[in-house]
Amino acid sequence: MNEDAMKSGSRRPSLGAGGGSHVENGQQAKVVYEHFQMPVNYPRYTRPEYERMPEWKVNCLLAQYGLPVSGDVDQKRKFAMGTFLWSC
Repeated sequence: MNEDAMKSGSRRPSLGAGGGSHVENGQQAKVVYEHFQMPVNYPRYTRPEYERMPEWKVNCLLAQYGLPVSGDVDQKRKFAMGTFLWSC
């Protein structure tokens, strides 16, 4: 951090382990994040809910967790169930 930033109390955002890049353009700073960010809540769907879940909802769920959204709807559902359901 430079001396001027320390005096003004401003800090450059921490990039952490997620990897992002800090780009400076004059006095403006922009942080570009290129990493996965865990959503706050873990999905709590049951097997029957996954089995009848519409494709758009499966796509949104997988994309929210940064998971691949390719294949037909049955493949996506199976992938989501394998990822998010805990076997008892």
